[in-house]
Amino acid sequence: MADCNKEKLILKLSGRIDSGNAAAVEKDLLDRLSGAGDVRVVIDASDLEYISSAGLRVILRIRKAYPDLKITGVSSEIYEILEMTGFTEMISVEKAYRTVSVEGCEVIGEGFNGKVYRIDKDNVVKTYKNADALAEIQHEREVARLALILGVPTAISYDVVKVGDSYGSVFELLNARSFSKILANEPELYGWCVSEYVKMLKKIHSIEVPEGKLPHAKDAVVAAIGRIGHLLPDGLGDKLLGMAEAIPDSDHMIHGDFHTKNIVLAGDEVLVIDMDTLSVGHPIFDLVSIYNAYVGYSEYNPDIVLNFQGFDADLSRRFWHDALGAYLGTADEERIKETDEKVRCLSYARLIDWSLRHHGDGTEEEKATRALWTERLIGLLGRVDSLDFDPAPAARAIPTN
Repeated sequence: MADCNKEKLILKLSGRIDSGNAAAVEKDLLDRLSGAGDVRVVIDASDLEYISSAGLRVILRIRKAYPDLKITGVSSEIYEILEMTGFTEMISVEKAYRTVSVEGCEVIGEGFNGKVYRIDKDNVVKTYKNADALAEIQHEREVARLALILGVPTAISYDVVKVGDSYGSVFELLNARSFSKILANEPELYGWCVSEYVKMLKKIHSIEVPEGKLPHAKDAVVAAIGRIGHLLPDGLGDKLLGMAEAIPDSDHMIHGDFHTKNIVLAGDEVLVIDMDTLSVGHPIFDLVSIYNAYVGYSEYNPDIVLNFQGFDADLSRRFWHDALGAYLGTADEERIKETDEKVRCLSYARLIDWSLRHHGDGTEEEKATRALWTERLIGLLGRVDSLDFDPAPAARAIPTN
């Protein structure tokens, strides 16, 4: 059967194609293509059970006549054959994906691009907000694999599924609960959470990444400042841009979304999830996103952090303060404050830029929130002259109450 829709012609394959019937299949396909003219050919392989080398040669001959050939609905078994023979590098091939429902499932993690749901006792699925998320999924799988090879304990996706109108990655994650849930429900483990959180962050920041494997975090920050610098008075935009550009470059790993919903305890092992934001750079760039997760986004409306993290703004701000002190290896409030102010200079710039790009003028609350961020950024730029700092290798004792 052929489904002709303007410039696209769909050819459906089914059953088995081998040396016994490949010639007949080729004749049938060519008959369907006869007189079709200049069309984009799509092979629907959703009912194809097996294909031998003879069948693959048929596809190659059709591709020679139609270079934009695409194959869709490919089962895992057929995809393995196409991948092993190099067809996936020559032809656009789309897998058939099983469907998973997340209705009523517990959210155990969340990042900017999606949410992580527990779908059964052994497995979780990360769903993506982008309806055309296959490229994002492939990117995250690649960087997660890189992170694991380089020593970051993380879950690796073993399957891609269809979730509603978008896609998801399935991970095996046994008995996992996020640090957000632990902080909200097990206050006696607060000190342990801070300690393990910082230990993991410092481990990530200790990892050198081979050149070209990950983007540079500084680039996104400099771009954000470039977009919002004109909103700052008295040349402060140029000052902030200059300080950001002067931050030393580094080839060490940055997570980019390191908050307690993305750190999970699976059995007795601490794992990092949501790896699509990995980059390289100075530690301040991770601290910027961390500050925003615990304080920045909710600075005007404290309910935001409660709704997102599951614990209140007081605990969230306390966690930021104690984690920063532990990361710096100091209980010196002056040093903690000095570093906090450096971080906030970049945090507010990112927040203002994010708000304008996603909300435009926005609601009255969004305008008031941006005004607060802008006011605080202007105040900081009056007294901060450098954004660089040296994190200490040791961690101080963590409070347990």
